[in-house]
Amino acid sequence: MRVCDLAPAHIRAISPYQPGKPISELAREMGLAEASIVKLASNENPLGIGERTRAAINASLADIARYPDGNGFELKDALCRRYGVKMSQIVLGNGSNDILELAAGAFLGPDRDAVYAQHAFAVYPLATQAAGARGIEVPAKNFGHDLEAMLAAITPATRVIFIANPNNPTGTFVPGPELEAFLARVPAEVLVVLDEAYTEYLAPAQRYDAIAWIERFPNLLISRTFSKAYGLAGLRVGYGLGNPEVIDLLNRVRQPFNVTSVGLAAAAAALFDDDFLQRSFEMNLAGMAQLTEGFARLGLDWIPSAGNFVTFKVGDGAKVNAGLLRQGVIVRPIAAYGMPEWLRVSIGLESENARFLEALPAALA
Repeated sequence: MRVCDLAPAHIRAISPYQPGKPISELAREMGLAEASIVKLASNENPLGIGERTRAAINASLADIARYPDGNGFELKDALCRRYGVKMSQIVLGNGSNDILELAAGAFLGPDRDAVYAQHAFAVYPLATQAAGARGIEVPAKNFGHDLEAMLAAITPATRVIFIANPNNPTGTFVPGPELEAFLARVPAEVLVVLDEAYTEYLAPAQRYDAIAWIERFPNLLISRTFSKAYGLAGLRVGYGLGNPEVIDLLNRVRQPFNVTSVGLAAAAAALFDDDFLQRSFEMNLAGMAQLTEGFARLGLDWIPSAGNFVTFKVGDGAKVNAGLLRQGVIVRPIAAYGMPEWLRVSIGLESENARFLEALPAALA
């Protein structure tokens, strides 16, 4: 018997998360120049970062030989000032994925259940499986969360419910009042992880204040990230907001120094760069219109999205994806989400969106 054969069965059964294809990998595979490739696969901010964030990054490099502040005081202080929370209500993560995994590590285990929706973020079942817990996947409703069905799926063993709002990869959105009513009906012993990775892209009419619910719902954990609208995907900074007792448990399973000193400094600066955030929102709005108008011209169906990406139907997703790759355009196939006829495309710069739309007819042929 080999050593790997003795690893827990639930670990050996995991299919690792597949990230979007890097530009360098496609360049090697296809013999293309990296500069000619457009990547619209990973929901990144094509504007990059703001100047105040860049200045904070540069200043932080002087102390790169030192360990980061393990408590993340500067970033937590910024979050307290921004959102009116206490430091005891904040946990920091290596991206928001880390927050999801901390929640699973603290609240799940063998003989426990987690509930999540069909077509929801792939990390929910992965984190559940890694904790040795049972995942309960609730069928989607119009590609989004069916809250009534998720309530009905709760068992005496359920300890966590994952909800993404907006949802990735489908872009669907649950209005705030519906979420609030849902939380009021969830048993107090079940942690609700509200994943708001794309909340900065919500239209003004869609916005709601989940942070104000924390006092009323001690079983609510809000997960957010600096990887999307703030443009810090490469630095991996996320945070969770919740009841101090919940946060204390997450900090018990959190790795020391899980956020780098550069990431801490960059996120603290980015949090107050409202001009950059507004430019990112406006660019996303214009890009969304550019892409959906292009889909309409081509007679393609798409799912209305509240994020910085759109999921569209092409028939044979693998074939169309391969056709785009040959032309140096990277999007995201989502067959692993149970949607083999669909692809997801991130919203890029106007020129990148145009390049994708120009390449799409040939890939569809």
